[in-house]
Amino acid sequence: MNNGRNIVLQIAKKEVLEFVRDWRTILAIIIIPLLLFPVLFIAFPLLLQSEADELDSLAVNVSWQGDYNSELNDILNQSEINFVFEDIPSGIDNLSTPSTDLERVRNQDIDAILRLTNDSNQWEFAVLYLSTSESSNEARNRILDSINEWESQVVNGTLIKAGLDPNETLDPIKWDGDWEYADTATKGEQAGLALSLFIPLVIAIWTASSAIQPSIDMTAGERERGTLEALLSLPASRLQLLVGKWTAVAFITSIGVGLQIAGLLFAITYLASNSIIGVPEISVLAIMLMFTAVLIFAIMIVAFELALAMKAQSVKEAGTLLGPVVIMIIFPALFTQVINLDGIESFWFAIPLVNILLAMRELLLDRVITEHVIIWLISSIAYATLAALYAAKQFKREDLVASIS
Repeated sequence: MNNGRNIVLQIAKKEVLEFVRDWRTILAIIIIPLLLFPVLFIAFPLLLQSEADELDSLAVNVSWQGDYNSELNDILNQSEINFVFEDIPSGIDNLSTPSTDLERVRNQDIDAILRLTNDSNQWEFAVLYLSTSESSNEARNRILDSINEWESQVVNGTLIKAGLDPNETLDPIKWDGDWEYADTATKGEQAGLALSLFIPLVIAIWTASSAIQPSIDMTAGERERGTLEALLSLPASRLQLLVGKWTAVAFITSIGVGLQIAGLLFAITYLASNSIIGVPEISVLAIMLMFTAVLIFAIMIVAFELALAMKAQSVKEAGTLLGPVVIMIIFPALFTQVINLDGIESFWFAIPLVNILLAMRELLLDRVITEHVIIWLISSIAYATLAALYAAKQFKREDLVASIS
């Protein structure tokens, strides 16, 4: 018994050492998963904020055509807009028709054009802009914000002149108090809901994709290099060979997933310290079941990918076979994001892949429903066992295990 376990561990150690033989592998299994969530949650929002601040401070050039209004002008002067006053071109059907100004906006000689007319005490306007230009969009948004503020002032002034209260007239039915306090969910529960919408997706895709390359390298890769025959000469059974290779792939994959989770926890801690998002409130039992779900999922995926890779006649063919595996994960992962967990039918927790993803969603919400747990545990173990048996069958086929050389 101990001898068999030692053989398995030796095979696993040999496979891991051979796979991590260059810096690119270290980058793929350590650096990228460790930095993925911090980049998504911290660096990316900071970059977006930086871009937003840059746009806010940008001075835009706008052509004001038509009638002038001093109140609107005062509001617009607070928006970093440089105006040039012009007449409206003749021969246009309505204010939204570009006419001879088309090329001026398209060539970005000016960022936008504001056309304004007054007819019988009613103001009409249009803003010509280039939707594919950030500065033109920014100019349009500033103009529209200013016109909305101006319109509010005009309406309020009209109501006051008529002896009416603007608040009572325009908002006869209103929410009393702060609507955020009406939500009975805690910050931790809200954070759990937000994380449950994408963490299962990311973990599933990363587990499947990170197992592809080591699966190919330890099967079809060894066949192409001619090293698999030497491995078969060891006093080890085919089952021990499979378990050793599976252990190696699972170890490499678990490192990537573990570092990814560590990066996620760091990102959540950072966001919580800045009051951007709360820390999910998850019980110890839910956390343990969560890791169990990920482990069972990894067993099934790694065994399935090893079997497909061993079935291939070359590394190229193995890549072709395993490439669609990620797509097979993406579709059910996206599908489970739209399933309503409130009152969900139990049969969903028996469907392959969907059951694990739904289980992770429920557990992130700290919902430990005994019936659901039993169903996804039993069904997932059954699917993982079938995947392992399929892999074992492939490893026993002489025509597949023998080197193609």
